[in-house]
Amino acid sequence: MSGSPSWAAADAYLDARAAVDPAAAQARGDDVDLLLPDLTWDGFTARDAADRSARAALPPRPDDALGRALAERLDSEIALYDAGFTTTLLAPLATPVHRLREVFDDLPDHSEQDWARISTHLAAAAQGYADYGRTLLRSARAGGRAAVRQVGTVADQVASWIDPAGTDFYRALVARHDGDPTLHGELVARADQVSAAADGLVGLLRTELAPLATPTDAVGAELYRVTAGAFLGAEIDPAELYDYGWSELARLHAAAAALGHRLTGEREPAAARLALDARPGASVRPGPELVAWLQGRLDELGERLDGAFFDIPDATRRVEARMVTAGSGVMYYSPPDPGLTRPGRVWWSVPPGTERVPTWREVSTVHHEGLPGHHLQFAVTMGLRDLHPWQRYLCHVHGYAEGWAHYAEQLALDWGMVHEEAEILGIYQAQLWRAARIVIDIGLHLGFPVPAGNPLLTAERWDPEVATEFLARVAGIDPVTAHWEVVRYLGWPGQALAFKAGARLWTAARDARAAASGAAFDLKQFHMTALGLGPMGLGPLRETLAKENHA
Repeated sequence: MSGSPSWAAADAYLDARAAVDPAAAQARGDDVDLLLPDLTWDGFTARDAADRSARAALPPRPDDALGRALAERLDSEIALYDAGFTTTLLAPLATPVHRLREVFDDLPDHSEQDWARISTHLAAAAQGYADYGRTLLRSARAGGRAAVRQVGTVADQVASWIDPAGTDFYRALVARHDGDPTLHGELVARADQVSAAADGLVGLLRTELAPLATPTDAVGAELYRVTAGAFLGAEIDPAELYDYGWSELARLHAAAAALGHRLTGEREPAAARLALDARPGASVRPGPELVAWLQGRLDELGERLDGAFFDIPDATRRVEARMVTAGSGVMYYSPPDPGLTRPGRVWWSVPPGTERVPTWREVSTVHHEGLPGHHLQFAVTMGLRDLHPWQRYLCHVHGYAEGWAHYAEQLALDWGMVHEEAEILGIYQAQLWRAARIVIDIGLHLGFPVPAGNPLLTAERWDPEVATEFLARVAGIDPVTAHWEVVRYLGWPGQALAFKAGARLWTAARDARAAASGAAFDLKQFHMTALGLGPMGLGPLRETLAKENHA
């Protein structure tokens, strides 16, 4: 609470971090023009110094929720930096490289002032490509080697953003400006500069960094302990979680196969999926038709959830459906900015060449990314005015957020927020995807063998090709997306655990509160109370909820 030692420590941390991180300055309430951080080696060093100073100001084991949350995050960030992960990060999603493109998705373009700000960001993005390339090279030469697969994947991604034979993202962006000629000339020149800088990074990755990269995808037990702990905000037992993943796969596969057979008469899940795809009206076209379908489902969910199941603050309730041009075949969520100048957004991309999207397959992801998943959690969190700004805006823990969103998928099913039984099969498929992530991630990085005699996979050992085929077949996703997913798991060791591991904790906490409360248990009250604690690692969350249960 305000005035506590932990609050004072969080204040000091936010002040120190704001000097070297625009996201922290925004969280503090500053008027921030430039949203891109310093990606030089010195920029990373300065942020690490702020983390270490703040951790030294806290006791080893704080006894309040804010203190626990802050201590865990700082310990995780310091451990990632010391392991070399922070300055070698290359993966197909959510790295500093991706921020240099994605920042433009949320910048407004309604006025000349908006376009002037876009111009500023174009110049900063050009510098960012050059700076991060130098940081990656320095880290590699110091021994922090990225995997060559990740180097090549990110190089290919960046090249696709500036493909002269297709659509150059930056040049297409500024082509929309039709105002002041002088500003337009500046925008065009800076789009050329950032495209050239992006091309420079592609060359650096392919010719300078790739020879320094490791051919080994697996990170091994030591680094996996650090990265998985940071993504989850808790220590895990990989062997126990691996066994849990296989048990969930067996349970969900049986349920999905039985439902698919009942709906279509097909005994093979793949055949059942194709039969459901072929029904009249079962799919929509990418583009406006897909966005309209997604927006309609989001609006419907908001109406049904608010008041009856949750209290969603009016200021953050709105969520927008958007398409993104970088077609990797995924949906993701971007929260509102601290000043609430834009709403939360669910972004959808489709693999290149996709002509139809079967909507029955996607409902669970709508629940996950939108409501009652990520958007609801962020909408509630950002409405908690008594939560410290650091926790409200900067405390992002995959185990907490992805765990809640996966837990929310089941809530939506339990509450009947599906339109037909085919959508229930789609939810089973999504849950199979999350379970498959556990066994693939642990199997690839730690070398765990495939259990003998299991009915889903005959291979004895994991490799990326086995994992891709397994994911596509068991979870029913297209091979392009399955390949992208497996590369993502390899680049983010441990992140794939966050969904199932986090949902299991949320479910266990709810069941413990229900057992302690008996007939007085109120599910809505539990959810609002638990979300009201604010984001934190799964370890601090488990400890804080346990104390709440005994209060």
